[in-house]
Amino acid sequence: MRILHTSDWHLGRTLEGRSRIEEQMTFINELCKIVEDEAVDLILIAGDVFDTVNPPAIAEELFYAALDRLSAGGSRAIVAIAGNHDNPERLCAASPLAERNGITLYGLPKEVLKPSNPNLLAQTNQKRVTRVAAGQGWVELDIPNCSDPAIVAMLPYPSESRLNEVLSESLDEEILRKEYSKRVQQLFSSFSQHFRPDAVNLGISHLFVRGGMESESERPIQLGSAPTVETNALPSGAQYVALGHLHRAQVVKGAVAPTRYSGSPLAYSFSETGYAKSVTLVEAFPGRAVTTREIFLSAGFPLVKWQAKEGLAQVQQWIDEGRDLNAWIDLEIFVTSPLQSQDIHSIRRQRERLINIRPVFPDTEKIVAEARSKLPIDELFRKFYQDRTGGAEPEQELVSLFLSLIDPDSTTSPSTTIDEAITTLSPQSQTINDEEVETA
Repeated sequence: MRILHTSDWHLGRTLEGRSRIEEQMTFINELCKIVEDEAVDLILIAGDVFDTVNPPAIAEELFYAALDRLSAGGSRAIVAIAGNHDNPERLCAASPLAERNGITLYGLPKEVLKPSNPNLLAQTNQKRVTRVAAGQGWVELDIPNCSDPAIVAMLPYPSESRLNEVLSESLDEEILRKEYSKRVQQLFSSFSQHFRPDAVNLGISHLFVRGGMESESERPIQLGSAPTVETNALPSGAQYVALGHLHRAQVVKGAVAPTRYSGSPLAYSFSETGYAKSVTLVEAFPGRAVTTREIFLSAGFPLVKWQAKEGLAQVQQWIDEGRDLNAWIDLEIFVTSPLQSQDIHSIRRQRERLINIRPVFPDTEKIVAEARSKLPIDELFRKFYQDRTGGAEPEQELVSLFLSLIDPDSTTSPSTTIDEAITTLSPQSQTINDEEVETA
């Protein structure tokens, strides 16, 4: 049995307000080609199909069109679960139609699935994926061209609210983490009781396993707590466990069964600059160790960072050279005076995918260095104000206001917050985004 593992599509997500829908369409086209070329029998989509619980219509249309193409008229099995960004009920609203095409949509951890309706199967002579047996958290699938069934233990994003349970009365983080991990282990242990030696046994979930490598694009959206889980919470009887949530493709070290995050198909923040995006192909036989292969994706524009230490002239040179022509760009530009609006407009007219323009001033760096010398924060602010105003002394009321912004309950604040304070109060050092350019 050939299985493809993917996750974290985040359909409908933008980059600083810029649409990524065309790139996501390109990914779906590439995925469909991979599935055909690799003769995939079963596709596992491990959550975060959408970016929000109320996705735009075009994102929903793209998802259901993708399912239709990928299922190949019901001859290829698909199992998709809800992630923390998905609305579980909304994701599964199309289940009556999806089931006809061998697609299992599973939204809540305690949802009870039923086997395929025999009346529906009798209406066609075509060989289709059949849900032979099912229950809470598991499904057995009979797949055309596969001599053995697949049994999948499924655990969608298991927050306390979606489990409808209070796992611990304590607010202690360590106690809550242990109780949460214990509950996940209990659920997977229950679901995996249906594994059999004559089947391909798989697990799928959307959660954060302790030790995984995060990126800034994994924004927490949840009701109720959902901390990390230990590797021993994963189903030990599975031949492969497909995970979603972390956007960097990676193997989960220390897991009893082969376990992997497939990662997101596109880079969704500049913290992912340089990440290779991929899906995972798994070849499995009952009772044998699986083999896995990472298939790298080409869809989507790369995210790159420019650091122009020589100022505007260097930026213009890079643009003229066609550097990173098909990339989203985060620009950090070193300047000695504030950027003029005409300079910003000129850069943006020449490079439409330039997302942020972040000026860096030498005097700002000097103040940050002084902050680390542990001067009193009010004195640091006075120096900052004098640098920005040509030597004027700030009024005491202004100093007090600054201190209240740093810490509303105190007149002092740790020096470690001064970097953020300087960025917040310095108009010239703030990121210049599309909205600010439009206003100008």
